[in-house]
Amino acid sequence: MTDWTVDSAATALLEAEDARASREPITGEWPSLDLATGYAVQDETLRRRLGRGERLAGLKLGLTSRAKQQRMGISTPLTAWLTDAMVLPAGAAVPRDRLIHPRAEPEIVFVMRDRLAGPGVTAATALAAVGSVHGGIEVIDSRYRDFTFTLPDVVADNASAGCFVTGPVGVPPAGLDLALEACLLEVDGQVVDSAAGAAVQGHPAEALALAANDLGRRGLAIEPGWIVLTGGMTDAVPVPPGTSVAVHFTHLGSVFLPG
Repeated sequence: MTDWTVDSAATALLEAEDARASREPITGEWPSLDLATGYAVQDETLRRRLGRGERLAGLKLGLTSRAKQQRMGISTPLTAWLTDAMVLPAGAAVPRDRLIHPRAEPEIVFVMRDRLAGPGVTAATALAAVGSVHGGIEVIDSRYRDFTFTLPDVVADNASAGCFVTGPVGVPPAGLDLALEACLLEVDGQVVDSAAGAAVQGHPAEALALAANDLGRRGLAIEPGWIVLTGGMTDAVPVPPGTSVAVHFTHLGSVFLPG
């Protein structure tokens, strides 16, 4: 394919997802693909998902850690869409029959009570719009071979969104110090990593504010009832078949993905 467009890029990424077949980054054939066009591709894939019956459930942030931003040469996170087809019920295993090379990471998850519209949203106003805070696990799944991509590629690919599960414990944000909210990441019963909420843009509410302001520049807002995944607290770990994952939070309970 030589004459790339937003439509053809969306088609290529959705076909890779449906076939569970990774591909080379789009920028290899479309080197002029930029960040704004990557978001246009992302929005087109969402439009097609909604057209086939999925419902918009919220959004996720990616590249919220300073280390990941430095590796990609950016200073702010990216945003992507969540639909109800990405929601895993409690106790469900990783749906490997529809994923290519899944990796799991712990997340602090917000469920929104109020509409949040940028510009000018601060961490304090963002947190005030949150109804409840949960622990969660996001299972990311790039459509690119070996998770190798440029920033416009990963934005077009909906920030490697795969699926996610949220824990049963929902806590009002008041009284929680989310910068200090810690987690332990276990793989097959062994602790492999740990982190605190400060790993997410200094504070998960800062990530939420950045997302609201980013959407505001695009004429959009975070809506009541939306789920917001604020970004991986640790690096993502591969979850090959038979692998179980558990995340234990200080105040947000535990979340499990059985093998």
